[in-house]
Amino acid sequence: MTESLASGDMRGNPLRMEKLSHVRSQFERAVMEDTMNSSDTAEPNPDAKGARTPGRKAVSFLVVTAFLNTMGFGVLSPVLPFIVQKYISDQHTLATVVGWLVTAYALCQFIAAPGLGLLSDRYGRRPLLLICLLGSAVGYVLFGLGGALWVLFLGRIIDGLTGGNTSILFAYIGDISAPEERARYFGLFGAAAGLGFIVGPLVGGFASQISYAAPVYLAAAIFAANSIWGYFNFPESLGKERRAARTSLAELNPLKQLRSVFALPRVRWLLLATFFFAFPFAVFSSITIVLVKDSLGWTPVGIGLIYFAVGVGDILMQGVLIGRLLPLFGEVKLAMAGLVCEMLAYLLIGFIAVVPSPLLLWAGILVYIVGSGLIEPSLGGLISRAAGPRQQGVVQGGSQSMESLGRILGPLYGGTLYARFGHASPYWSGALIVGLALLAMGHAIPSLQAHQPEPGSSQS
Repeated sequence: MTESLASGDMRGNPLRMEKLSHVRSQFERAVMEDTMNSSDTAEPNPDAKGARTPGRKAVSFLVVTAFLNTMGFGVLSPVLPFIVQKYISDQHTLATVVGWLVTAYALCQFIAAPGLGLLSDRYGRRPLLLICLLGSAVGYVLFGLGGALWVLFLGRIIDGLTGGNTSILFAYIGDISAPEERARYFGLFGAAAGLGFIVGPLVGGFASQISYAAPVYLAAAIFAANSIWGYFNFPESLGKERRAARTSLAELNPLKQLRSVFALPRVRWLLLATFFFAFPFAVFSSITIVLVKDSLGWTPVGIGLIYFAVGVGDILMQGVLIGRLLPLFGEVKLAMAGLVCEMLAYLLIGFIAVVPSPLLLWAGILVYIVGSGLIEPSLGGLISRAAGPRQQGVVQGGSQSMESLGRILGPLYGGTLYARFGHASPYWSGALIVGLALLAMGHAIPSLQAHQPEPGSSQS
């Protein structure tokens, strides 16, 4: 598994269950960007002068941090609409407000992530990572205290600004290990993140039986405890003599990679397909918690089970089945089939607003699991293949940026449609948007086949 990550091959990667959250692509994209860049250019880093050599405790701390990054959102998701509804007078606007909260978090994370990595180059990994953990703890405390809607937004903004610390985790490993060793660590991070997405919603759902704020306070306590642990057991990896002398504001621009990557004809349409897939997914992941509450009357426990089922199903699809299907059908056919499944899934889930049936919900979830399990490794492999060996970093960074934009815009779109045009409208229009992804894939296929034949086929 780690070997496939190191080579940029997405096939059969079980860690793609990370799609459950608004940071679901960070780990895999960072893996591909770092490993492809390091294998081409990086030299093994000696231990920094004056810094202790990190051992098992330091690596354990990083793995736990990767787990908490994803578990935190998972804990919050089942109770989010139940907390928000106390602070709005018109319950018809609940989906809109939830969409704004999710967008605020995703936007702040999108803006802050490049800066956190850059600042860690200047001031060291340890202080930046500890600040990020404390920031997340403060954000969760504020969200739990509430008292007013603006306090909820402030809590999500603080957590968003400090939650995009994945770049620091990967930079730390880059400091202490040779390129050929990094994939093993990245595999641990990805596995921890995936586990967080499964455990988080279950913990949030069951803790909500104490109170709706209980899961949020629990997440805050865990983040605070982890920061204390890190303070005493997490050494610096970047000595002062190896730190950046100054910081360029231009490098903080999160859209910088997109300008250069869209100049590459072979990946342009694939990146558009990525956006048209990520956009309705963001609608699904942010608004479905409101839909099942309104249409089915489910509690946070039931909502947590939805996330749990998607996570486990994703492991089965991408950890077991995709490796067998890719040699038979190839990436293009599987990606196209997956997009068709996603269209059907959104149509089925949308019908819950018309026919409130749990069977429709679980049918839609099942089809969704199959579709996403086919799309994500296949589309990732196609992008990696189209990029070529010397452009992996910039192309994968551009792909991550497209997914991030989808996560920012999707919740706003979904929440607005849900409130103004009916509860089914975000899902049925999402099916149409996935149709645009199919069209983008159709435009990309000729270029892909011209450069390399589709695996499992005889095309040239």
